Amino acid sequence: MSDAPTVHIDPAAFHADPYPALAEMRAQTPVCFVPELGATLFTRRDDVFREEKRIDLFSSHQPDGLLTRVMGANMMRKDGDAHMIERRALFPALSPRTVRDVLSPRFRDIVQGHIDRIKPLGACDLVTDYAMPVAADALRIMTGLINMEAAEMDAASQAMLDTAANYQGDPEVDARGFAYADRVLALIKDRLPALRAAPDLSIISVLDQAGLTLDQIAGNVRVIIGGGQNEPRDAIAGTIWALLHHSDQRVLIAAGTATWEDAFGEYVRLVAPIGMSPRRVARDDTACNVAFAQDELIFFMFGSACRDEAHFEAPDRFDITRDTGPAIPFGAGPHFCAGAAASRTLIAGHAVPMVFEQLEGLELNGDVPFAGWAFRGPTSCPVRWKT
Repeated sequence: MSDAPTVHIDPAAFHADPYPALAEMRAQTPVCFVPELGATLFTRRDDVFREEKRIDLFSSHQPDGLLTRVMGANMMRKDGDAHMIERRALFPALSPRTVRDVLSPRFRDIVQGHIDRIKPLGACDLVTDYAMPVAADALRIMTGLINMEAAEMDAASQAMLDTAANYQGDPEVDARGFAYADRVLALIKDRLPALRAAPDLSIISVLDQAGLTLDQIAGNVRVIIGGGQNEPRDAIAGTIWALLHHSDQRVLIAAGTATWEDAFGEYVRLVAPIGMSPRRVARDDTACNVAFAQDELIFFMFGSACRDEAHFEAPDRFDITRDTGPAIPFGAGPHFCAGAAASRTLIAGHAVPMVFEQLEGLELNGDVPFAGWAFRGPTSCPVRWKT
């Protein structure tokens, strides 16, 4: 293990609200070893921004890592040429042109369909009744897994991510994650004949057209299901919650002095849906005045970096007028989220503004609990509106 200072956490408290502990780490022990997580954490924004790019030292290649075990080999756990080959293969499915011309119109139709479904109800849980199916239906068309129902997409994402973050080694968590990983593989196999007969710009199709093997396609699709369902679901519900909870900020959008994109950017800074990224130390070396040993585990804490007091005044406050440029909720290095543009378009372009435009008198209707530190978002968001 590294010779970083040791800091203990209460895992339950950290899962419920990691920000007080992370703030203390940033102030006193910005690089520290946490025995309960079995990893050394980087918590300051500038350290994360700089060190994440040092793939020669902090490698994404983790053949025995939890994410690789459940998802299979994938571009997120590769560096250099091996990473770029698969990232380039993916590009046609998520390019700015594809997002603008192909995905955005379909996203609008998806969002409109779900608003039409819930509008007569007068109340719902935004997480389960709106954000979850919107994110899942968007992901179904992006991946090409139209043979997977929205609820199953969400369940698969959560189960595989839970297994990828199962540092406590709960066997039931592992069993669920591996079962859904097998299910995703089966569904990909079912879709391939039709996609080979009529290729399109879905992720499965473009990876297949690029010559990736079935295992490579499956590994990457599983990872994309993880982040591509979890992050938009949590950011849709979370951004709406933030604007309802801070009505003064919503007024700025109505007045034209701020935008929906500003609200989205500030929310994912405040509550980074993907709160950390693990790396393997590739060799004995030193960083941030800490000595690291080969093959030990480190975490780049994006959720902490996005609340770094050195870059954000009053970082625990939701303020859509602030400059979120230094925030790195989607990463900062070569593994910057490939789906960031699609996510921004879905959420800031359609899912959030259309709700406020079409559900008159939308307001919170109860408590909104949050949970998670590796992946974080609201677990429930009850709302109501006029019918």
